[in-house]
Amino acid sequence: MNAPKDLFKSPIPIFRSFDEALARSFYLHFLEFTLLFEHRFDDAAPFYMGVQNGDFTLHLSEHFGDASPGSHIRVAVDDVSTLSQRLRNKAYKHARPGAPVRQPWGMLELSISDPFGNRLTFFQEITQSDT
Repeated sequence: MNAPKDLFKSPIPIFRSFDEALARSFYLHFLEFTLLFEHRFDDAAPFYMGVQNGDFTLHLSEHFGDASPGSHIRVAVDDVSTLSQRLRNKAYKHARPGAPVRQPWGMLELSISDPFGNRLTFFQEITQSDT
């Protein structure tokens, strides 16, 4: 039996976070995500929020068991070099990305770790005109 085409939509990864203020600073201000929603069951409960930048949506959770610290995701972008320069110009205290790295598998990549040990690798495919 064949599964119908377009059965699945884009996944939404969840990263573990441990500090609401740091998560907001890193994702909303440094990476310039937009806040989609935030939730807390009560004032003493862990924080959960959804953020988005372009077509990429990410959830951040302080809930034990929602995700493992130290996760890694890859995010396609149009221009890694411009992103890298823009982020370096911010001189953000919790992340100072270096220059993008040209990988032998045909990608230009920039990896950044958030304050909770999760890693985002922004990448673009290198075309013949990029070489």
